[in-house]
Amino acid sequence: MHQLPVLVVGAGPVGQTTAALLARWGAPVRLFDQREARDPVGSKSICQARDVLDIWEMVGVGQRLAHEGTTWTTARTFFQDREIASWRFTDPGRSAFPPCVNIGQQRTEQLLDEALSRLCVQTSWGHELVAIEQTGAQVTARFRCRDGETEVAGSYLVAATGARSNAVRDQLGVTFAGETFDDQFLICDIKADLAGWETERRFYFDPEWNPGRQVLIHACPDSTYRIDWQVPGDYDLAEDEAAGGLDERIRRILGDREYSILWKTVYRFHSRHADRIRIGRVLLAGDAAHLVSPFGARGLNTGVFEAENAAWKITYALRGWAGPGLLESYNSERLAATMENLEVTSATMRFLAPQTEEARQERTQRLLAAAADPAVAANVDSGRFAEPFWYVASPLTTSDPARPFAGRPPKGTTPPPAPGILVPDSPVTIEDRASVTRLRELLRDGFTVLLPDASELDAVRAAVPRATAAAVDVIAADRLGGGSDVIRSLSMRAGEAWIIRPDAYVAAVAPAADAGAVAGGLRRALGY
Repeated sequence: MHQLPVLVVGAGPVGQTTAALLARWGAPVRLFDQREARDPVGSKSICQARDVLDIWEMVGVGQRLAHEGTTWTTARTFFQDREIASWRFTDPGRSAFPPCVNIGQQRTEQLLDEALSRLCVQTSWGHELVAIEQTGAQVTARFRCRDGETEVAGSYLVAATGARSNAVRDQLGVTFAGETFDDQFLICDIKADLAGWETERRFYFDPEWNPGRQVLIHACPDSTYRIDWQVPGDYDLAEDEAAGGLDERIRRILGDREYSILWKTVYRFHSRHADRIRIGRVLLAGDAAHLVSPFGARGLNTGVFEAENAAWKITYALRGWAGPGLLESYNSERLAATMENLEVTSATMRFLAPQTEEARQERTQRLLAAAADPAVAANVDSGRFAEPFWYVASPLTTSDPARPFAGRPPKGTTPPPAPGILVPDSPVTIEDRASVTRLRELLRDGFTVLLPDASELDAVRAAVPRATAAAVDVIAADRLGGGSDVIRSLSMRAGEAWIIRPDAYVAAVAPAADAGAVAGGLRRALGY
């Protein structure tokens, strides 16, 4: 029987990633966008986190972005003219990717388009989604096109339609509550020579060249810098530029260096979220599901994790391997991630833009204290960088009392491996798969049960059919090239079976000799 395609609407990076990963899984997929063609204007989302590069490498894009992008390792924070804080990324394993690269969104989209072409996924441009109807085993999307309207039937629909998705959300009966911050932010992409700034993110509180407000500077490829100024709510870019104010702003940072402006814009930040992101056969992803302030780069990076979460779960549903709770877990897992992102970014915005005189005074006192005592710098919030969400409370996760989750770790670090935590990456080789070079690459072809040694291989392999008809890899770490590093980074203990999801998250740690516990952990991770 012919299988209906999965419909992905919105050809930005989140929609592109969703479509590419679905195609990688072998699912039929069609991609639509209401624009007539791609619009490569401005840098837009520039910060791509290590774990997102890792996901993109599954479709051949991560290493290219890592190679072409500007790698930064250090975040420096200043109060007026004095540095008060600095932190560096840590790596719990031995990742093949840098902690973060900066690269313009237009290049990311170009490489993802190339990946889609290799996967034989075409984008249907000029298709505006105007109606969604769900009946039985399909969803029908109605699009407005150049020549009128057309209907397309699909098995599922992923709406990655961006921030202006009110019509889509309204049709689905989804609310989008939240707030909008009063201050605006001026963003310029500037080409200039700033030697020594290439590997840093610089954040300035109350500099003399933007008194009372903030400035953020990111390095990008080809001697390009992204500068964000916090400006008043009534700021007028055209008026400022005509009066020479914009040039003065730039000169106060660059001095007399030559520069050129490649792109500029002004916008307000929002903090909003959908009350549900799975509505029957429709999943919301990216900015259609949530809006967060960009300090910490939690917009695009979060959306890519949603793309991966949706892709493997839809694929398992299409193949008949999903339990009744698997698709609904997209809602619970990614909505929980959204709420954490909103909590983190809203706290940052309250610190960046205090709304009362009391809050402003409290912030000034905290900054003064940090300037005098570096130990107080942890109380200065200039943005907690994007990190994976930890599915410790997911309905798919079987908790391990021996590995309790201690809560959100310090900025720039990750929690120790345990159920609900993304597996640390490390180099590995395996005898019958010459192309595999990394642990996460090995894990992302389906469910895996990872054992420290081969003593329980037969017992675990016998337990798997009790849980699922899906193929499940059972692998002994000590038979991997680099297996000792895997055992060390996971803190694996003798007699354990680590059940890993297709997105490389740990679902459970069970006694390998207990067939019921192994099967139970697998079934729970499949939504039963």
